[in-house]
Amino acid sequence: MTMKSFKTLVAMAGLALLSTAAAAQTDKATTRKIVEDKNYTFVATSATPLNGSDINSILSKMPGGASGGNINLTGNNYDVRITKDSLIAYLPFYGRSYTAPITNEESGFKFTSKNFVYDTTKRKRGGWDIRIYAKDVKDSPQLTISISESGYATLSMVSNNRQAITYNGYLSENSKKD
Repeated sequence: MTMKSFKTLVAMAGLALLSTAAAAQTDKATTRKIVEDKNYTFVATSATPLNGSDINSILSKMPGGASGGNINLTGNNYDVRITKDSLIAYLPFYGRSYTAPITNEESGFKFTSKNFVYDTTKRKRGGWDIRIYAKDVKDSPQLTISISESGYATLSMVSNNRQAITYNGYLSENSKKD
């Protein structure tokens, strides 16, 4: 590889990172609006399982594996879509499950809820803490989302039959047709 192609490669990687960071961030007004309207999508960029060291020993041998307890999810379209009347989750699960999944659809957190409790707390120093409890979903998942004013968020998922897991990511405004 020549020095010129190396510089081009580095420049392209830098632009890709900048465009990802720009897309991942919303301004304060947009974040406030979508959180207050209950109309947003949490896009997961990484997962941190409770027993990260056990999972890492397996995933480090796989392409695009894990490091430091984090599993990179960028580009995999894992998310939780929230509207006033529905909660749609499509997230992978890494960790210990206390019951075996019967079908492939049960392997992660893949569900739609129409009957859920949504509680918002505005933090004094900015941002929000959201607690969601899905009443009509097997395993009764509870979601806690901590949202910064710039739209970055952390989602903690707790269920009856699996270890807790945390996802890092950002908020995205739902399109008008959603």
